[in-house]
Amino acid sequence: MFLTVFPFILSALLAGAHFLRSNSLLPMLLCLAAPLLLLNRRRWSLVVLQVFSVVVALLWLLTLWGIIQERIFEGRSWLASGIILGVVALFSLFSGWLLGRSKLKEHYPA
Repeated sequence: MFLTVFPFILSALLAGAHFLRSNSLLPMLLCLAAPLLLLNRRRWSLVVLQVFSVVVALLWLLTLWGIIQERIFEGRSWLASGIILGVVALFSLFSGWLLGRSKLKEHYPA
């Protein structure tokens, strides 16, 4: 079960670090507190965390879009940033998908 929830915890920590970098303390605290919802052994908590993963992936894609626009304007390469943030967005989606696996749902009653 740990291998199923660990990617989500890592994804939430990465999102928290992103918000900390921009001095957005409330979203950072929400990202750091999100994995605590795994302690609530109800199925709805998994659904909430899956939605959180999708929102975090969208956040990474919006950040990527801003970086691409900025780098193009400055005449710099954006490919490395695009690959990195694209992989981070996919990782966030993957972590949410893992929370929906039937093996984990057995531990969270409806």
